[in-house]
Amino acid sequence: MNEYMKTAIELSEDNLKTNAGGPFGAVVVKDGKIIGRGSNHVLKNNDPTAHAEIMAIRDACKNIKSYDLSGCELYTSCYPCPMCLSAIIWANIKTVYYGNTKEDAANIGFRDDFIYDYLKTLTANKPNTKILKLKSLGRSEAIKVFTDFANKKDKTIY
Repeated sequence: MNEYMKTAIELSEDNLKTNAGGPFGAVVVKDGKIIGRGSNHVLKNNDPTAHAEIMAIRDACKNIKSYDLSGCELYTSCYPCPMCLSAIIWANIKTVYYGNTKEDAANIGFRDDFIYDYLKTLTANKPNTKILKLKSLGRSEAIKVFTDFANKKDKTIY
């Protein structure tokens, strides 16, 4: 095991002592240096998005003063959930190393599997409305802001 995964696992172990959230830890590495650390703070922060990977990404972005983590790698104690996978992709991280599998997480009570299943229903264009109802509302007004953005000269696409 390398030093970065060791640190991610240590963060997950430390989190067991604090009861801040689940047993998850992650680090973001750039050019051989840890630039972001995170552990699960869902309970401590009353924030369902405060997963270890998200916290590590937030920390890394703050530390390098950029939303773009191109050239970085993420080491996490467990396979990322769908939300974290999305955040990793948005951050432009191209490589993730994980310890435990998503099946291991399910075996201790974490319910990522139903989100993966829901995403499959969207791909099949048959959304499972028992999990989530998605309803379009106000597009004729909302699209005006998108049009203004499209015409904006000083916009930044990220």
